[in-house]
Amino acid sequence: MIWLTIVLMGLVVFFNRYCFLAPGLPLRLSPRVKTLLSFSVPAVLTAICGPIVAFSGDQLRAAPDNPYLWGAVFAVILAFFLRNMLAVVLLSLLIFIALRGIF
Repeated sequence: MIWLTIVLMGLVVFFNRYCFLAPGLPLRLSPRVKTLLSFSVPAVLTAICGPIVAFSGDQLRAAPDNPYLWGAVFAVILAFFLRNMLAVVLLSLLIFIALRGIF
């Protein structure tokens, strides 16, 4: 039963993505749908990173001595000014490591 569920979910994911990636399929998205889809990446990243930044297990992390929060804040500021993903990732990791050593 578990293997059947895994295979079926794999097929669902494959065909869902195939519809958007196959060049031969005549699938056209309206400008409104394209605009709505442009918000999906930040929403998913926020949903993934938010609990990591804000919680430690089941406890809320204190803000002044939370290296995850300060690392995320610096990453957002760096991303706004630098516009270079590799530089932002490397610099924010260095800031996070430095802050983790302090706290």
